[in-house]
Amino acid sequence: MNFQEAIQTCFKKYADFNGRASRSEYWWWALFNVIIGIISGMILGETFGAIASLALLLPSLAVGARRLHDIGKSAWFLLLALIPLIGGLVLLYWFVQPSGEANEFGEEATSIA
Repeated sequence: MNFQEAIQTCFKKYADFNGRASRSEYWWWALFNVIIGIISGMILGETFGAIASLALLLPSLAVGARRLHDIGKSAWFLLLALIPLIGGLVLLYWFVQPSGEANEFGEEATSIA
């Protein structure tokens, strides 16, 4: 999955917390969030940056949930992000794991990368 396909997929599944997301889909979306954050925050101002972050929150949670489903974990583990430092590190470790085989969340997410 390339950058453009990942962004299109995430916007198509804006609030879809079901199914699975490949590593490439998740990380291309993360890169898109960083780029939008830099552009909107530094160039367009803090107010616009906050609006952009709020607009991307729901699809970011959805792709994170689908990524956890891809490795066989429940989306509720996203709540680990609320634990300072440790929660984020645990989630980072899980997000870089390779896709698992078919599980209760569906078939393996397709990815070229």
